[in-house]
Amino acid sequence: MKKIVSLTLVVVIALFACASNHSEAEVNTTTENTNDGTGNKVYFTKEITAESLVKVYEALGVSAEGKRVAVKISTGESSRTNYLRPEFIKNLVQKLGANIVECNTAYGGSRGSTAAHRRVIAERGFDDIATVDIMDEEGEMQLAVTDTKHIQHDIVGSHLQNYDLMVNLAHFKGHAMGGFGGVLKNQSIGMASSSGKLYIHSAGRSTSRWMSDDQDGFLESMAAAAQAVHNYFKQEGRNIVYINVMNNLSVDCDCDGSPATPQLKDIGILASTDPVALDKACLDLVFNHQSVAGDDASPLIRRIENLHGTHTVEYAEQLGLGSQHYTLIDLDQMTGINGAKSGPVVRYNVYSLDGKRLLTNATSLEGLQRGTYVVNGEKRVIE
Repeated sequence: MKKIVSLTLVVVIALFACASNHSEAEVNTTTENTNDGTGNKVYFTKEITAESLVKVYEALGVSAEGKRVAVKISTGESSRTNYLRPEFIKNLVQKLGANIVECNTAYGGSRGSTAAHRRVIAERGFDDIATVDIMDEEGEMQLAVTDTKHIQHDIVGSHLQNYDLMVNLAHFKGHAMGGFGGVLKNQSIGMASSSGKLYIHSAGRSTSRWMSDDQDGFLESMAAAAQAVHNYFKQEGRNIVYINVMNNLSVDCDCDGSPATPQLKDIGILASTDPVALDKACLDLVFNHQSVAGDDASPLIRRIENLHGTHTVEYAEQLGLGSQHYTLIDLDQMTGINGAKSGPVVRYNVYSLDGKRLLTNATSLEGLQRGTYVVNGEKRVIE
């Protein structure tokens, strides 16, 4: 048997042992991510149901007990958009005793004012399942940023301060300005007030008008704003977790009232306590997808590449918000025959050093020849 020289594999083997020697509840309490270079944990299920959404949240091992909980979603620009439906998020929101939170838009439309946004919320049925808090309804507040290259602060809805635990629940899809939208966008543009949105889009040049001529500056401002929110919730007594739902994978965002029909089939739900690792894992699932007729990732890939969308993730890693190195753990494989618990299955995407794709979402590295490869974004030697 070939020897795989990798600290990440050692960690995975340790996870297998942990899963076989502990109860499910105990395993769920040992899922804290690290930035030690071994790869942060990203949990995956291909099932996109209300029940699996709860399951992937529970895998993170983060308790909501005694917390004032917010679940940040997008309420969608129209009923035709692909926003996460109330019936899908209901179980998770009610399990956590959470408020659904949103902010008004900066471009007018159906959610450009609190009154209009309230009508949308009622029409969509969100206030049938929980209290919906428009966080900038009563004003805004500034959060400190660690990166002042473009923005000097992050401007968010003032109600953000009312919560101890934030569940950043994003619909992963394309975006006409950012290339793609996942948890980083949902945390930056999504949690910004109307003026804060303009501030990010303009790369720090305006809080009153659209200025969108600096693409990389916009992407970098999103990363800086996302870090500001993350740091705010990492203060003592607070916490934040991240979930991406990869369904209805249009090239267009839920802010587009008439989005393009998705060409890529649904993939699943992913969750992590590291937003960079999570968005990176989702990007990898798109870019490594084996496209066939009726299940084609190329339109979404072109949208992301044309707008340099991956730069948001790269820059967020440079800022120290998280790591692009991750371990993808398949929750669907953790229950075996007769319900017996098995170890988590790690998925591997493998490239040669010249960029040729060799394995996609593989459960094993067996069969690779001796040599050096790029495995899940980092070099690995197989002897």
